Amino acid sequence: MSDRPNRGISITETGGPEVLVHDDLPEPTPSPSQVVVDIAYAGVNFIDTYHRIGLYPMEFPFTPGLEGAGTISAVGDDVEGFAVGDRVAWSGSIGSYAVRKPAEPDTLVHVPDDVPLKTAAAVMLQGLTAHYLSTDTFPIRPGQNVLIHAGAGGVGLLLIQIAKLKGAEVFTTVGNEEKALLAKGAGGDHVILYRDVDFAAEVTDIAGHRPIDVVYDGVGKTTFEEGISVLKPRGMMVTFGNASGPVDPVSPLDLMRNGSLFLTRPTLFDYVATPAELRWRATDLFAWIEGGDLDVRIGATYPLADAGAAQNALESRQTTGKVLLVP
Repeated sequence: MSDRPNRGISITETGGPEVLVHDDLPEPTPSPSQVVVDIAYAGVNFIDTYHRIGLYPMEFPFTPGLEGAGTISAVGDDVEGFAVGDRVAWSGSIGSYAVRKPAEPDTLVHVPDDVPLKTAAAVMLQGLTAHYLSTDTFPIRPGQNVLIHAGAGGVGLLLIQIAKLKGAEVFTTVGNEEKALLAKGAGGDHVILYRDVDFAAEVTDIAGHRPIDVVYDGVGKTTFEEGISVLKPRGMMVTFGNASGPVDPVSPLDLMRNGSLFLTRPTLFDYVATPAELRWRATDLFAWIEGGDLDVRIGATYPLADAGAAQNALESRQTTGKVLLVP
């Protein structure tokens, strides 16, 4: 175990980034069924901001952060399959904005030697999300048209690449020319600057009336209705995030009127409900990374003490790719 004191972020009330206080934390010791991980990198995600503002209520005080990667430094007596020195990553274990944390082994995956811990931390939550969206929520088949919003974001860049691996034609929206270059570099076939044009009209101009088989929408409120308007009959709207705010209530009759559409609001944790499923998805991701088929873009790293600035950058849509904290 590192000699460094265990410092991290503590939240005692809901609010803006200013409620993220960098402070001393208790020194973790593993229960018989736990391990302790020395954290190398922690991922910053929108769900962290939802915890901070109270959209997803938490019990105070708490240390945020569900994602990271590091090295096991202590192992409980009853733990099997993990040892001190193992390189691990996770996406569903709270308390990652810290130098060290306890973790349940069922939340961890082993990181292959050829995958840097920085990359592993950057791919877990968003990569697992892109994997389940494209593999299970709406299993993409060759030749289908998919629309991916926020194509230069962490999920977006990975989802574009996976959709191309699966043989789709990819439409994606981005906010500026810099982000358009990133989305094109990831394989986007039709990259739409949504601030300059009406994206639904642009999709129609490119591919005709209602050409899209599935919309993957992590933006939410501002893109939902127009996304519905470009779906084929019996197409699927997958609304998986609230970057612009939660989607307004939807009448089932609206789905009928728009062509017997399917609507789902999935969350990652229902798609990694067992350790076996978690590790299957992570194994796919790591294999794609090792094979050069999946490029994980890290857009910015911040010191752990600057977690508020990191979350503010994410919320204001200033980021591309993954944002990491370094303890």
